Amino acid sequence: MPHVGTLYVVSTPIGNLEDITMRALRVLREVQLIAAEDTRHTRRLLQRYAIDTPCIAYHEHNKLRRLDDILTALANGDVALVSDAGTPTLADPGRELVQACLAAGIAVVPVPGASALLAALAAAGLPVVPCHFLGFLPNRKSERQKVLTHVAQLPATLICYEAPHRLVASLLDIQAILGERQIVVARELTKLHEQWLRGQVAEVLEHFQQTAPRGEFTLVIAGAPPAPTRRTLDVATQPDPTHPSPRP
Repeated sequence: MPHVGTLYVVSTPIGNLEDITMRALRVLREVQLIAAEDTRHTRRLLQRYAIDTPCIAYHEHNKLRRLDDILTALANGDVALVSDAGTPTLADPGRELVQACLAAGIAVVPVPGASALLAALAAAGLPVVPCHFLGFLPNRKSERQKVLTHVAQLPATLICYEAPHRLVASLLDIQAILGERQIVVARELTKLHEQWLRGQVAEVLEHFQQTAPRGEFTLVIAGAPPAPTRRTLDVATQPDPTHPSPRP
């Protein structure tokens, strides 16, 4: 009788290759197959730790075509799902595979580890609860503005990812729709040139208008400030200073 395997959702480093757990390394060694967002990128990690497990590509452009191949592999053994960096399914391919496995009665087990989302939120200095993760903001301006408008009144800290060529445009939309708020921009997290910028949106925007953005960015934005409370005067119970109260 064939062994029905397990799909392991394995977190990998977001920059520094030392940021991987012992459990993740063991799982990557023991599975029969690794489904990787970019096999070339993943092989650099595997070579660092002398792991020779076979890899197949599983990315945004082939994720539906690959489902049958991976499900077939899972019918006979374990498979690890990895993205280029961080935790799969968080703004990376993998959700459809997880859903297909669950529908087929295949166990899905997370192997937690690095995540740019959690790393940025932990060190930003803004409230961590509540928070709202937006993933990558949409490419198109109209769609990006629609997303920002939808969350503009949330009191939760907002977190999103952004590419360097869209960063300034996104900051302009953030300023226009969310207004002036505290923002933390983390660049190249855990890598050699890691950088943090903190300030008002206008200050961070001015910096990147003068210095071309390079690398990968995680943005942490303060939630909407509380709405001002209006105090109403109860005229029925407040004394009228022009008509003194009668003496007893």
